[in-house]
Order: sequence, then C-alpha cells, then structure tokens
Amino acid sequence: MSPAELDSLVAQIGEEILARINSAGAPAKKGEGLNLPDQVCPGCQQRCPQTCARNTKEIIAAGASRVSASDRLTRIDSAIAALIDHTILKPEATRADIVKVCREARQYGFASVCVNPYWVPVVRTELTGSPVKVCSVVGFPLGATSTEAKVAESEAALRAGAQELDMVINVGALRSGDHEAVKMDIQQVVRVAHEAGAIVKVILETALLDDNQKAVACTLSKLAGADFVKTSTGFGPSGATAQDIALMRQVVGPEMGVKASGGIRTLSDLKAMTAAGATRIGASASVKIVEAAAA
Repeated sequence: MSPAELDSLVAQIGEEILARINSAGAPAKKGEGLNLPDQVCPGCQQRCPQTCARNTKEIIAAGASRVSASDRLTRIDSAIAALIDHTILKPEATRADIVKVCREARQYGFASVCVNPYWVPVVRTELTGSPVKVCSVVGFPLGATSTEAKVAESEAALRAGAQELDMVINVGALRSGDHEAVKMDIQQVVRVAHEAGAIVKVILETALLDDNQKAVACTLSKLAGADFVKTSTGFGPSGATAQDIALMRQVVGPEMGVKASGGIRTLSDLKAMTAAGATRIGASASVKIVEAAAA
C-alpha cells in the first residue's frame, strides 16, 4: 500500500467512524457497566465470614459473640483484578516501591505490573512463578524519539523479561499527517515484540488529539498489527474518558484490546471504562479499586 493510498484509507475510515459515533448517541454513563451483583459472595462456597455476610449473620444469630477469619480468604473479584495493569511509572519510584507493587500484584492477581524499563529485571524476579505479566513502556512519555531508539528500547526490555510493551505513538508525526511514518514506527516495535512472544499496546495520548486523529491513530495501530490501543500515558494534560474509549472501540472493533489509562482511581471509574469498551485498565490505585469491589 502506497503512502497516498494509506492517507486515503485512513481519511475514509475516520469519516465513517465519526459518522457512526454521531448517529449512535452518547456512550454509557459513568458508573454503568460490569453489573456487579449486590451479594457479597457470588457463587457462595460457605468458606468463612469474610466471604459470606449471610453466613456470618447466621453464626451470630445462633449465639456467637466473636467470629474470626484469615485475611488471606478476603473475597477479591478476580475478574476485576485481571483487568488491571498495576502501574508505577513515577520517576521518583524506588526499588522498595517497585517491590511493594509487585507483591500487591501477586496478592490480588492483577494482569501485569507496568514499570519504566530500568525496573524490568526487578519486576521479573519478583513475579517469578506468578501469572502476573511484566510490562514496560517504550518511547515514554513523549513518543517523539526515533523508531530506531524505540526498537532498541523494546529489544532491551524484552531481553530483561518484559512480556508486554506499552509504546507511545509519535504524536507530532500523527498531527502532521505523516501516517506512513506513524504506522512504520508502531510496526517495527510490534515486529520485535511478537518475535519475542510479547504484546504491544499503543498509547495515543488522546488529550492531544481531536476525534478524527484518534480514529486515524487507532486505524494505523490496527494496520501495524498492534494488540491494544491505549488512551494515555498519565503524564499528559488529562487521562481516559468513556467517550474516547467508545470511539476507540468503534474503530478497532472486537479484534483488538482497548486500554483505559490515566485518572482511573475508583471502582466507578473502572466500570464506566469497561461499559464503554475497555478490556484493560491502567491504574496506580489498583488495590483501592479491588478492595472497594470486595467490600
């Protein structure tokens, strides 16, 4: 496909997606989504008072004045935890901070721990024997470095143990209309990641784009073979919105993942994003979110 043909294709797709969104109306309201049941313990197995409020009330009614339970049996909704990339990308994070996040991820069963490249070996060691994935960032947080640098950074992270890469799109090139350059930038990172059995999430930094540019960025990511599109770095002007997630899902269809990241601090935030179409959540408030779901 020539650059001219690519430009024509993305323009047509952008126009079509925006037309569909405008005709479909507003996305789901914040707080709607996962449809969590009210009961404390879905599929009750009568294990302990911390997993079943009904059993606890019955025990007390029968005459107990004290009830004990192990904190290891606290009911955490594994489906919610498995949506979350437990994230620590602040530059001042210490080794102790990274280790703490890894231990939380193991305890709660998060999808991955996402860190800056320097910390990948530490995370790999801390998560050994755990299903939690090691995630790192590429071209972070600006995305304005060269493709060669992104590829080298990807290769180094993969050698160190990364299993997922969250790369920042070249925002300036996209806004300039350099679609072929943006596509090739993503494609080269996808190539080295897939060769190593890793996946790639493409960060659009949606706060810097208009709706047409968001649609084009999603289209280019899909054409380049990426596994996910992602809203934000968390370092931009603002984070994820349900409207952006709905737009991104419209563009990529059901085949790709959509990750909401930036400003997601509560269970209600998470539910709004999943209702709009997110299949992965990036958050540093992960423990607070899953404990709110358990409560």
